[in-house]
Amino acid sequence: MKLLKQFFNFYINSSIHVALSVFSLSWISLIEFNIPYDASVLYFIFFSSITGYNFVKYFGIAKFHHRSLATSLKAIQLFSFFSFIILCYYTFQLNTISLFYIIGFGLITFFYAIPFLPKHLFVDSRQNLRSISGLKVYLIALVWCGVTVFLPLINNHYAINSDVMITGIQRFIFIIVLMLPFEIRDLQYDSLKLATIPQKIGVWQTKMMGMLLLICFFLLEFLKNNKTENYLIVLFVMTVLTMLFLMISKKEQGKYFSSFFVEGLPILWLIMLLLFNYFS
Repeated sequence: MKLLKQFFNFYINSSIHVALSVFSLSWISLIEFNIPYDASVLYFIFFSSITGYNFVKYFGIAKFHHRSLATSLKAIQLFSFFSFIILCYYTFQLNTISLFYIIGFGLITFFYAIPFLPKHLFVDSRQNLRSISGLKVYLIALVWCGVTVFLPLINNHYAINSDVMITGIQRFIFIIVLMLPFEIRDLQYDSLKLATIPQKIGVWQTKMMGMLLLICFFLLEFLKNNKTENYLIVLFVMTVLTMLFLMISKKEQGKYFSSFFVEGLPILWLIMLLLFNYFS
C-alpha cells in the first residue's frame, strides 16, 4: 500500500496527470474536427506538458536547494530530463509552421517561471509572469487553449474557420472554470496581492461566475456549423460534471480533490467521447 501511495504521489507531483489532461483535450480537438489520430503532435504535447509544468513548479526549488533535494524531487528531475529528450524527438516530427507557433508558447512558459520584468509590476520578489496580479488563470487558459485547440489543427494543415475559433473560446472558458476550484483551495495560502478571482469577488460569487461561464461554454456549441449528436451529449455531461465539482469545491479540500479529480475531468471527457463514438 505504501508503494502504491508513493507511485500515485509521483504520478501527481511529476505532472503526468496534468499532462494526460492536456493530451486528452488535444485529442478531443482532433476528434471534433474529424482529423485522424496524430501521434507526433499528441506525444509532443504530452511530454512538453510534463517538461513545462515541472520547470514552472520546481525551477525555484532546484535553483536554490539543488544539493539538498529530497529523493522524490530528484526522481522528478530525472523523469523531467528524459521527458525533455523525448520531447526533442517529437519536436522534429512536427511541421515548420507548428514549430514557429510552439516558440511563442515556449517563451510564455519560460517567462512564467523566470524573473525578467521590473519589480513594480509584481506582487512579490519572484518577478515572473505568474506573480503579476490577477494574470495567472488567464495566462494558463490562453496557453492550454492554444496548445490543445490550435496546435493540433495547425500541424494537420486544418483551416482556422469560425468553428475552430468558437472551440478556442469554449476551451478558454473551460480552463478558466477548471482553475476555479484550485483558486478556491489556495485562498488560505495565496497572498492577497495576487488578486485571484475568489479573492476579488468571494467564493460564492466565484462559483456563480463559473456556472454562467459553463452555460456559455455549452451554448456556444450551437453556433457551430458542424455539430454531432455524440459530441453534444458528451459536452452536456461534461458541463454538468464540471458544475458539480465547482459547486462542491471549498477552501478545506481533500488532498486530491483538485489535483486529481478536477484536473482529471478532461481525461474523462476523452474517454466518454471515445466510448460514444465506438458504440454509435
